[in-house]
Amino acid sequence: MTATPRARAGYLFVAPFLVVFVALFLLPLGYAGYLSLFRERLIGGVTFAGLDNYVRALSDERLVAGVVNVGKFFLLQVPVMLLLALLAALAVDSGLLRAAKVFRLGIFVPYAVPAVVATLMWGYLYGRDFGPFAQLAEATGGAPPDFLAPSAMLGSMSNIVTWEFTGYNMIILYAALRTIPTELYEAAAVDGAGAWRIAWSIKVPAIRPALMLCLIFSVIGSFQLFAEPQLLQRLAPSVIDGAYTPNLYAYTLAFTGQEVNYAAAVSFLLGLVIVVVSSAVLFVSRRGGRRS
Repeated sequence: MTATPRARAGYLFVAPFLVVFVALFLLPLGYAGYLSLFRERLIGGVTFAGLDNYVRALSDERLVAGVVNVGKFFLLQVPVMLLLALLAALAVDSGLLRAAKVFRLGIFVPYAVPAVVATLMWGYLYGRDFGPFAQLAEATGGAPPDFLAPSAMLGSMSNIVTWEFTGYNMIILYAALRTIPTELYEAAAVDGAGAWRIAWSIKVPAIRPALMLCLIFSVIGSFQLFAEPQLLQRLAPSVIDGAYTPNLYAYTLAFTGQEVNYAAAVSFLLGLVIVVVSSAVLFVSRRGGRRS
């Protein structure tokens, strides 16, 4: 059965994406999977290792510690970021906010700042020797706050990521709010519902799929955390080591330790963890949606 001219045109339109997707995603992914099945020895060269690299990774205490750090980061940063994004989206959508376009742009602009630049900027602000907080403490005769201490590092890093991505999530939620029929608001107002009641009982439940989408993106982003700890490591090398996050650990293994095969296995396991956690979030959200 031959394809019609319209079908062939459709394939031609899709072909550029498929070529790029295969060349830049599937092939590198397959090659990384191939590398993860081998091991390089001082004597004997590269030999087939099967699943030995994966077994080693599962018992690697540094990798487990990195996953725990990412889990703590997720629990600390994501709820705050999504709450701020939701409040900002509701404020803009309410129509009661003056200079709403300026407000929306001001929150979104940090997302346009590269993560490297944002981390360098906040690293300067956090500095105990040269930052503005250090200068203020020196002027007042007090001790400068240590934002890069072991107990404060996750909070400081969470602040950077929240500053970067609140605007991104706000735009997603605001776009979802704009799709809600205004008739619902009018009917609720006739029944005597105020602005807060409408927001809590109509707007928030209606954009639940958008909130779940933001949550899934946040899960993926948390486990891919790399630029922020990698740059802050230079300011606090005693706090952030080469295995502070799984992504940073894989990078350190590949480019510092020259353990490319093991780094590939770690990367694959990290991808599996992301899939499992994201699937669990979707499963819980769907069950909650059915009950409600």
